[in-house]
Amino acid sequence: MRAYSASDEEALRARNLLKDWAGEGFLTPAQYERMEQDTVCELRRTNIFLRLVLFLFTLIIVGAAVALFYWTFMRRTGVQESGIFLLICAAICYAAAEFAVSQARLYRYGIEEALAVCSVGFLYGGMQAALFEGHRYSPQPDGIESLVPAAGAILSLWIWRRFGLPYAFLAAMIFTVWLPGYWTSSHSAQHLIVAAFYAAGLVTVAPVRSRYRFTYLDQGYSIVEALLWLGVYVAINLQLSSVDLFGKWWVGARAITEFSRPFYWATWVLTWCLPPAMLARGLRRKDRFVIAAGAVAALLTFVTNKPYLGWTRHSWDPMLLGALLIAAGLLIRRWLATGPAGIRYGFTAQRLSGKDKRWMSVGATALAFVSPQAITPSPQTGSPAQFGGGDSGGGGASSDF
Repeated sequence: MRAYSASDEEALRARNLLKDWAGEGFLTPAQYERMEQDTVCELRRTNIFLRLVLFLFTLIIVGAAVALFYWTFMRRTGVQESGIFLLICAAICYAAAEFAVSQARLYRYGIEEALAVCSVGFLYGGMQAALFEGHRYSPQPDGIESLVPAAGAILSLWIWRRFGLPYAFLAAMIFTVWLPGYWTSSHSAQHLIVAAFYAAGLVTVAPVRSRYRFTYLDQGYSIVEALLWLGVYVAINLQLSSVDLFGKWWVGARAITEFSRPFYWATWVLTWCLPPAMLARGLRRKDRFVIAAGAVAALLTFVTNKPYLGWTRHSWDPMLLGALLIAAGLLIRRWLATGPAGIRYGFTAQRLSGKDKRWMSVGATALAFVSPQAITPSPQTGSPAQFGGGDSGGGGASSDF
């Protein structure tokens, strides 16, 4: 089922752990070299920056090649023929991704990821154009157009299962959000259907994940579980999810009249109940991704509580929330530090791995690329300097030079 062998992925996981341990001084150079010999892997990898560059360049190359072929040979064709052409492109892109993995042995290299992403995009556009002649979002009574996002969700799930890309699972969740709009016009029913899909995913993932607790698959399932928890939370939080469930988020406070009062207040209660459940699940399993998802959900609950209740927002609300978060962080850190050897129930405030340090470095570098004007001095707007006063200029030069 997986494109990579279990031995290769387990070797990569062990190699990453060795790098972390060696970087933190837990292993001597001699121990690291001796243990590294047991984690030899044939897969080709690259760093995060080159991975992003190759991903972007592959998207540009594939898009330009498809556009050039279409403009040269198919610009006079109809919409359905164009849709069939996009479906063929989707098949070619997916086959190219499989070839890059099986023959070139690429692993998180950017190229195969971009090809897989293009296959999903071409499939969605091709089905929309071939089956429905490119009409935009317009739900039909029979819900037949739901086949398009359903196909996108299925292919995204397959790519996640095949290549292990977490954002492919996120894409499947986004496609799922679009499905209820084709089946019912009831906003309450749409929210419930999406939440039910994500809850069903949680029920499915939990028993499967327990079989891979200490293997290379555990982290992937941890990310998936965290995404599903957040998906359930966003689906029931009416202040976050859109009324038409078509991707319009953060549109402001909702009026209670848009939903029935029992449904509205039931979702408000759930927004306070879900974050503790998420945190309890993450703490019990010592799962940092689920813990992070629970913390994010708790923060969103505080942010959206006033709009839910119809209270007036004030300019000092973010300051109070920030002070509350700082105080909570300091109290938790102090509570952990006062435990035996700085450990309580298997948790510690001390840094045990270099992953956080590397990700902070990556984030700082990305921020520098995003906002270069913040660190680059602006050019001076004053008048250019004038050099004058000299009476003798060689070669006919005047005194203004």
